[in-house]
Amino acid sequence: MATVTELKSALKEALEARGALAQLKARIRAEVFNALDDKSEPRPPLPRENLLINELIREYLEFNKYRYTASVLSAESGQPEVPLDRQFIANELNVVEDASASSVPLLYGLLSHFLSSGEKGGKVFLKSSGASEPMDRAVRPVGEARRPGVPETHPAGKSGAEPFVLQGGYR
Repeated sequence: MATVTELKSALKEALEARGALAQLKARIRAEVFNALDDKSEPRPPLPRENLLINELIREYLEFNKYRYTASVLSAESGQPEVPLDRQFIANELNVVEDASASSVPLLYGLLSHFLSSGEKGGKVFLKSSGASEPMDRAVRPVGEARRPGVPETHPAGKSGAEPFVLQGGYR
């Protein structure tokens, strides 16, 4: 007859082999977070850049079936329950997709674009988005009115630059 320790070990190995143990742990973490989350405390406004970044990450997580991680991201960040429209996000990022690119998350296309531009020897110049600067100079949270005397910032992808085209072939 098997000992309790042997049974525990066999059960753990069986759950790990099927991938169920990781899912159970993620589900428990998500449920604990939801139970501890104080819904009565108002969340700070979600800046536009964070909204777009979170949505890119959520699309990636759901595509890869990391549903519990996606649910924790949504709950913790204050991201809207209903995902943003993919075409809206692409427009905000000034991205044009070909037909094959639309079958995978936008994040894959963005990564592929920058990896392939790096193969040509070029470097991409990144500058601060203003997200860490004082609120008067940063991108306004979604829905917040423009403050008098504060210069208008250009939303992501609306600077007049040419859109880049995302092509498939990265999965």
